[in-house]
Amino acid sequence: MKLIYNVDDKVKFGPLVIFALQQLLAIMTATLVVPIIIGNNMSPAAALFGAGVGTLIYVLFTKRKSPVFLGSSFAFLGSMAAAFAGGVSMSLGYVGLILGAVFAGLVYVVIALIVKLVGVEWINKLMPAVVIGPTVAIIGLSLAGNAVGDILTGGVKDVSGAAVASPIAALCVGLVTLGVTMLCSTYGKKTAKLIPFIFGILAGYACALCLTLIGNAANIDAIKLLSFDSFKKLVEGGVGIKTFLAVPDFTFLHAGFGELNASYVGTIAAAYIPVAFVVFAEHIADHKNISTIIEKDLLKEPGLHRTLLGDGVGSMVGAFFGGCPNTTYGESIGCVAITKNASVYTIITAACGAIIISFISPFIAFVNSIPSCVMGGVCMALYGFIAVSGLKMIQNVNLNKNKNLFVVSVILIAGIGGLTLHFGSVTITEVACALILGILTNLILKKAPEEE
Repeated sequence: MKLIYNVDDKVKFGPLVIFALQQLLAIMTATLVVPIIIGNNMSPAAALFGAGVGTLIYVLFTKRKSPVFLGSSFAFLGSMAAAFAGGVSMSLGYVGLILGAVFAGLVYVVIALIVKLVGVEWINKLMPAVVIGPTVAIIGLSLAGNAVGDILTGGVKDVSGAAVASPIAALCVGLVTLGVTMLCSTYGKKTAKLIPFIFGILAGYACALCLTLIGNAANIDAIKLLSFDSFKKLVEGGVGIKTFLAVPDFTFLHAGFGELNASYVGTIAAAYIPVAFVVFAEHIADHKNISTIIEKDLLKEPGLHRTLLGDGVGSMVGAFFGGCPNTTYGESIGCVAITKNASVYTIITAACGAIIISFISPFIAFVNSIPSCVMGGVCMALYGFIAVSGLKMIQNVNLNKNKNLFVVSVILIAGIGGLTLHFGSVTITEVACALILGILTNLILKKAPEEE
């Protein structure tokens, strides 16, 4: 892929800030929603702060060679919920969040040490293009349902929590977002090509705002797409300094280590460690994907051991502040692919921006107010590019050979079909299941006789 900005290219300050903001908007909604799903008074702003710190650590470990942002991992939702299960106190639950991230991070550290000792070639042999390509495609395709669900949903909800807006109205706004994004990326000048998501989100937000104002004036619930609740909360009790600046509610501030006991430690270890191995598979797929985009093998330079250490240590430190283990974000990789901006300085600036923005209450409120349909329009492009980049990896694979055809078929059907396995609180995702089946199929058929 011909990039506009390569990994080590420096960008002028003004455009750099805009590019970084686009990266933030691409990953921010998902990062903020994980603590909201878990509940228990977890702070979305603290999760954003933790993602920023974790990303800076990742960039440091990878020697500024991997342009990827780390954000809150959805894979650990069950593990995080287990930290508060069994009637434990809130303070002990917060200890569990920190301890769990340490366990997960240590898994990465141990694997990194093994890779450092034995090299990375075994990864390439275990996961050749015929395996990793369709697996990367599954990462995007497995998220397709989320994008479609979002693009049909507004932001205003009734007392029961159901969306009040018509799916048709939401779809129209989502398509406006997608359309503006596509037009800017395809026909725009250099700047527009580099920040199509910002233009798309702003256009979709403006469209949703107009429809909502009309809906409020005419009392038409079907076109009320934009919720102002996040802004109302800012001014509850009057306007003051906290309306504009607020220190995030960091996880470590609520941790009660005095309540810790061996039984609880064992529970947390059992909830987090198996999931870390699952996320390791996705780590490989993500880095194979970004390697294809920047045309440099990150598993060799800076090396898989460094990407694992960056991911693992960044996740530990990020969770200390925000409670959520971090992981490399497909949205970030998709943003790099679409904009052709792989400058690691954009990622560094985005990470610093995440830390700063976590203290700025109005911006957090703005992001929380973006209707689902707007982000759904953006994600249709982001997730699609992830899927397509995976399929591009197998364009040189000979699919006329049955052994290759079976490997790709098994991965695609298992992933698209949503094959998942549950072992207690541990869930092996469809991406991990598809990858495992693909590896096994490839190993079984590896020595198949050459076909005529």
